[in-house]
Amino acid sequence: MDRLQAMRVFVTVVDLGSQSAAADHLDLSRPVVSRYLAELEDWVGARLMHRTTRKLSLTAAGSEILPRCRQMLDLSSDMQAAVSEPDDAPRGLLRISVSTSFGQAQLADAMAAYVKRYPGVSIDLQMLDRTVNLVDERIDLAIRTSNDLDPNLIARRLTVCRSVICASPAYLREHPAPQRVEDLSLHNCLTHSYFGKSLWHFEQDGEPVSVPVQGNISANEASTLLRAAMAGAGVAMLPSYLAGMHIHSGELIRLLPQAEPRQMNIYAVYASRKHMPVALRSMLDFLVLRFPEEPAWDVGL
Repeated sequence: MDRLQAMRVFVTVVDLGSQSAAADHLDLSRPVVSRYLAELEDWVGARLMHRTTRKLSLTAAGSEILPRCRQMLDLSSDMQAAVSEPDDAPRGLLRISVSTSFGQAQLADAMAAYVKRYPGVSIDLQMLDRTVNLVDERIDLAIRTSNDLDPNLIARRLTVCRSVICASPAYLREHPAPQRVEDLSLHNCLTHSYFGKSLWHFEQDGEPVSVPVQGNISANEASTLLRAAMAGAGVAMLPSYLAGMHIHSGELIRLLPQAEPRQMNIYAVYASRKHMPVALRSMLDFLVLRFPEEPAWDVGL
């Protein structure tokens, strides 16, 4: 019996929740998957899963064996890498989670540059406008914009995330530009569903200022608010990494430059330093260089 393959089949069945899904993922037939599971149970001398037509669940023995199988597979990968990659060239698959706006505006180009440098690495980029569970969803690295991170995760700060207040020339032809942050209450403000939906926070003359806002369009990701602002729908608070090029081109006009919206930080977040793949380590180093403290998108704003 190929014990490593049997362990790989077992782990995949657990992760995907069914033998059929595991068979498709591993490019094996369903009977072969069943045979590997049976052989693994014979080898360890215990039943590992309760099998029903509706779902699979682990037995007590299965719960004990699962983390050990994961460890064995990790060690096997490390051994193979040590032999096959004497030059420490990054290889393998990295699953990366990122917000739609940052992914489209900045990370997609960065990933193209990374795989050109390291062709042995494949990237599975998950554009998700929610906080993912890295372990449950098998994400190697998440790019998060936040000032409040999960303390159980490891975070490497990349750069600052600044925001700008802006509107299109068409909107400003019909509405007088706000002169003070308090004037925003008189405008149709395009708001993010989860961040500052009814209250925008600023620092003005060294003091924190909060302004109530309202409008007829909100969205759960910034790219949609960008398009609405460019179409003349209202005033938006947008990350500079997304709006900067449109301000430079004149498609958007920056408003209230004397008032700085609350800054956040952009982090690369991962679950564990243990058995960190070469590809993940190289990706972290690459991103730190790609996104410095004073990012290129803020130049000239």
